[in-house]
Amino acid sequence: MRGLFVTGTDTGVGKSVVSACLLAAMSEAGEPVRAFKPALTGLQDAPVPPWPRDHELLALPAGTTPEEVSPWRFGPPASPHLAAALAGSALDPGALVARARELGEGHTLVVEGVGGLLVPLTTSFSVCDLAVELALPLVVVARPGLGTINHTLLTLRAARGAGLRVAGVVLSGWPREPSVLERSNRDTIAALGEVEVVTLPVLPGPDPATLATAGAELAWREWLS
Repeated sequence: MRGLFVTGTDTGVGKSVVSACLLAAMSEAGEPVRAFKPALTGLQDAPVPPWPRDHELLALPAGTTPEEVSPWRFGPPASPHLAAALAGSALDPGALVARARELGEGHTLVVEGVGGLLVPLTTSFSVCDLAVELALPLVVVARPGLGTINHTLLTLRAARGAGLRVAGVVLSGWPREPSVLERSNRDTIAALGEVEVVTLPVLPGPDPATLATAGAELAWREWLS
């Protein structure tokens, strides 16, 4: 299966924006793309304009519907295993893997994880477990500011310990004029993590052309190979 698995060092670090940029750039380059988010929580909370909900954002460049991107959706803003339990249900790991593989048939698949790698999808199956099952190159999305060195290096250690291949790190929300701290964070993660670190600027909204232009600056071709 051809594609990328996008994870984060935490929730709210920009995974959906990075995933949408990758999808838009790939699509513009002629790649037949699909998107998959194994679970979506927090539907009871309104999205923050101008950005739509994650599955809606990913559906735009993938040329599909939000429901196809994320069939398993829950209201509470909680870990998927808890959100599902509160809804009186539970996620099925086998169904998640099968759905991802189905979407990946004949397409380049971008999977956006939920929170970080160790977030439980069920009490015995984590986002990391899903990534291992799918065996796609891993892209780690992180914040550029204070605390990101520890969070990112821990994520890299967990990923590599599970046997995942880390393709690169994206510092999302990179400012036009990065501070000494932010530049040092980028260089330190690259050196200590022995990984390529790229940056994605703050984007004004989900305009397809803007997403594609930003995604074209990411090394997605190398990450896929």
